[in-house]
Amino acid sequence: MRISHALRLGIGAVAIAIAASTTGCGGGNDAGTGGSQAKDGKLTIGIKFDQPGLSIRDANGSFRGYDVEVAKYVAGKLGVRPADITFKEAPSAQRETMIMNGEVDFVVGTYSITEGRKEKVDFAGPYFVAGQALLVRMTNTDITGVESLNGNRKVCSVKGSTPVQNIKDNYAKDIQLLELDTYSKCVDQLRSGAVDAVTTDDIILAGYAGLAPGELKLVGPTFSVEKYGIGLKKGDRDTREKINNAIEEMVADGSWQRAFETTIGPLSGSTLTPPVVDRY
Repeated sequence: MRISHALRLGIGAVAIAIAASTTGCGGGNDAGTGGSQAKDGKLTIGIKFDQPGLSIRDANGSFRGYDVEVAKYVAGKLGVRPADITFKEAPSAQRETMIMNGEVDFVVGTYSITEGRKEKVDFAGPYFVAGQALLVRMTNTDITGVESLNGNRKVCSVKGSTPVQNIKDNYAKDIQLLELDTYSKCVDQLRSGAVDAVTTDDIILAGYAGLAPGELKLVGPTFSVEKYGIGLKKGDRDTREKINNAIEEMVADGSWQRAFETTIGPLSGSTLTPPVVDRY
């Protein structure tokens, strides 16, 4: 599945305005994981707190966004009401640790499935497929895509993320990389002129573009494939299968499409194809 460049810009322009319409490999089942917690009617779910359109914590303490809606749907299929979910901030660099330590039952936070991460945690999904892109100031005409990142360009991304690792592995020789804790801090650096670009998944950048209409823009084609999964404790096969079932049900009953449309942006003239769940 892929979001067109034109759609990404449309997403960014409306992400904030429409987000308010949302509602608020292993063996046996490990104790203390999502499955056992859900039996008590409660779940602690890790999400991001600062990603427009995906997962935002409002001033009143409520949460909204596409990842939030996915988390609520899955929790409901595990028998947990929205009121009995505790959302906990899960920064990119801390997600595996939080899962392994039992701080959260699972993580729904633009969490790309990678072989390296699968050594530490298990994944259900994917529930969405994105691609790495670049966000620059509207006045910038020199950066047109990742191949134009040369001449000591300053680029910001988040510690522990797959986009920052992609930059390190494939483009580090051409740029100065700034690693911060959150994408919102990177966007602040971009708006102030301290960096030339921010890089992460297109769907995330589109939301930030919506915070500064006429000031920020996405450029170039995507240059990675990011399969978003729901991360949970390694070896909890039972809960992983239940979450996989929930994702497939969310697609089948139309909730997946509606959640995207009411949080991320209009899909007029585009094709949104659900990913195939990988029951590894």
